Amino acid sequence: MKKLNKKFLCTLLSVSMLAVLTACGGKDDTAATNADTSTATNTDTAAPAESAAPAETTAPADTETSAAREGSVAVFYYTYGDTYISSVRAALDSALDAAGIQYQDYDSNNSQTTQSEQVTTAIAQGATVLVVNLVDTGSDDAAKNIITQANGVPVIFFNRSVSEEAVTSSDKCVFVGTDYEMAGHMQGEMIGNYLLENYDTLDLNGDGTISYVMFKGQEGNAEADARTKYGQEDADTILTGAGKPALSFYDSANSNKYLVDQAGAWSSAAATEYMQTIMSQYSEANNNMVELVIANNDEMAIGAVTALQNAGYNKDGSTVIPVFGVDATDAAKDAIAAGSMIGTIKQDADGMANTIADITANFMDGKEAFDGVDSANVVGTWRVNIPYATYTGN
Repeated sequence: MKKLNKKFLCTLLSVSMLAVLTACGGKDDTAATNADTSTATNTDTAAPAESAAPAETTAPADTETSAAREGSVAVFYYTYGDTYISSVRAALDSALDAAGIQYQDYDSNNSQTTQSEQVTTAIAQGATVLVVNLVDTGSDDAAKNIITQANGVPVIFFNRSVSEEAVTSSDKCVFVGTDYEMAGHMQGEMIGNYLLENYDTLDLNGDGTISYVMFKGQEGNAEADARTKYGQEDADTILTGAGKPALSFYDSANSNKYLVDQAGAWSSAAATEYMQTIMSQYSEANNNMVELVIANNDEMAIGAVTALQNAGYNKDGSTVIPVFGVDATDAAKDAIAAGSMIGTIKQDADGMANTIADITANFMDGKEAFDGVDSANVVGTWRVNIPYATYTGN
């Protein structure tokens, strides 16, 4: 009986020790899990209403790096619905993750009022850097108001133009964008050269002149103004220099010589609707078909392609009405590869995102804003221009 008791006691002691060891191991695993959760940095805030509550949270790619920087960044997008801006957002999320920077994304849903409220919320929650894709670019008021709201918190405006006067009103404010006039010049040159190479084929009614439609994304937007102006003017310069007539806007009654997205959303739907309406009156059957489409961005270009394809154009074996855009989105690249679109101007989403992330890290680390940024792209002490490139799929 004593032997049995001893065996029982030994067995009981072994089981107890094993339980203790197992419990210790479980505590370590839980701590690791908690540590992983605490480093989650990417929260998206949509703004269909007036709330700025986070929509989702995910962990960064490199949790060891993410713990290296204190503070958090609030990133405000004028709308998640813009295809190009969506590509910038994806690239910037990745770049901030890689840099170990905590951040929260906000969808301003194309409302400056919503964006201004979101900025107030982010500052109240302790944001240490504001990255702003401004909604209202018609004047400096919105940008200056955000700088005032920031009250010394660094502000990085990007993509949608902000004037030098507004940016330099704070020594902790910069702009990351493009030389927006250059996009119009490059598009105009691309169009002019293409027309010269294919003139007789494109002149569907044989009147010796190419008729066109211009789709403008937004009134009062500097990028839209420049693309609208130079996309047409520079093409004309090439045509007239070669002895050809200048482009002719399809509707002589339209003194603006463009059709604008009234919602300011640069949307494919607006271009599709416009193009379908145009073709109900201007067609090959009426001997006045639009022979060229110029769009301020790829979304509007794709919208025009959709309408053309619905009418039997821009498909395999069919007549192609040349369509040109700006941004080099994946959809535009696919359309160019398929032959339903001719060309676009690449706006470098990755380059913009990486530059924003670098400047954000500089602000958080107490460095000069443009430390490590390619000096060839820096303008003065207030701006970085991300270069454009022509894209025709070749």
